[in-house]
Amino acid sequence: MVKKSLHNRKDFDEIIERISHLSENSPRKWGKMNAAQMLCHCDLILQIALKKLKLPKINFVFKTIGILTKKEIQIFNNGIPHNMPSFQKVIVNFECDFEQTKPRLINTLNEYWEAYQKGNLAKDHALFGAMKEKDWGFLEHKHLDHHLKQFNV
Repeated sequence: MVKKSLHNRKDFDEIIERISHLSENSPRKWGKMNAAQMLCHCDLILQIALKKLKLPKINFVFKTIGILTKKEIQIFNNGIPHNMPSFQKVIVNFECDFEQTKPRLINTLNEYWEAYQKGNLAKDHALFGAMKEKDWGFLEHKHLDHHLKQFNV
């Protein structure tokens, strides 16, 4: 299986295209978020790589599990499990305006691309540990792909 990355322009553009097919009423296959909340959540996750959102420190055991999970996803190229727990800061359980969150996510993606091009992505993640550019590209793509599949796009 091919390992896609947000750092490959073709894969990046494919994600933007899939987002463009999302509608406010796109049905979800799992989870509690609606489409607008999912877009907001994905935006918040990208903010971590952009060093605009700082996650709280976690204990050694959870960090070790996170680092091992990162390696497992990279080695086996498997997907993210449905309904996986997340940091409180990126849980979106409030109402969001779809017409605002959709373009905001696309703008953040473009900002992410610029930061990647300039080598200005975060060097660490509270759960996944040390992060190289290739880690961000791969894991951010996996995350976006996971949630776009959640809404059939």
